[in-house]
Amino acid sequence: MPARDNIHRVGTFVVNRLFDCDVYGVENIPATGRLLMYYNHINILDPVLTCAAVPRDVYPVSKEENFNKPIVGYITREYGTISLRRGEVDTQAFKRSLDILKQEDVLLVAPEGTRSGHGRLQNGKDGPTLMALRSGAPLIPVGLVGQEHFRSRVRQLRKTPVSIRIGRPFRFVANGSGRVNRDDLRAMTTEAMRELAGLLPASNRGAYAEGIDEPRKWITYELEN
Repeated sequence: MPARDNIHRVGTFVVNRLFDCDVYGVENIPATGRLLMYYNHINILDPVLTCAAVPRDVYPVSKEENFNKPIVGYITREYGTISLRRGEVDTQAFKRSLDILKQEDVLLVAPEGTRSGHGRLQNGKDGPTLMALRSGAPLIPVGLVGQEHFRSRVRQLRKTPVSIRIGRPFRFVANGSGRVNRDDLRAMTTEAMRELAGLLPASNRGAYAEGIDEPRKWITYELEN
């Protein structure tokens, strides 16, 4: 996809010009195979920064409204981004996301479902958890801090310092028959969000400020440090 490749190159160039990124944990990313990455959603820059930091082809999921914007819409479509209708069960977006994972590619999602603006974690949705269970894909959390200051920094013609922390890959483990009820699904999502919260400063953990160090019941790590 020549257009996608060109957009990625331009995006990486712009990120390097406008941001001073410290990236930690790149070694946690498997070189091949399906992977579901998820991040804390502060503003529209989050997926751009993540795609620039990850050394693999990444396919983000983005709200449908972004596809209707003049410039953002073109970039979003040509990059292969998956359109998501918020506020409803979007089965088409779910199927397309599973197809990306079946192709052994990287899917990038925002489990909060919407931007916070303030940088503190909001409650995670169960959709990404269900997607990981259906696909068998390992998950990796990505914690981003600093991009919320972009507007003020760029007005001063200064780079924006951003920290990008990439966590360890893990999988969900279903007990017993392997069937997961609603309560178990919610518990899995909570543990996944705590993995993400652990990559963020205490002031950014929001809804997951508590329980960071509790033993994990529903996840098992792919790599050990």
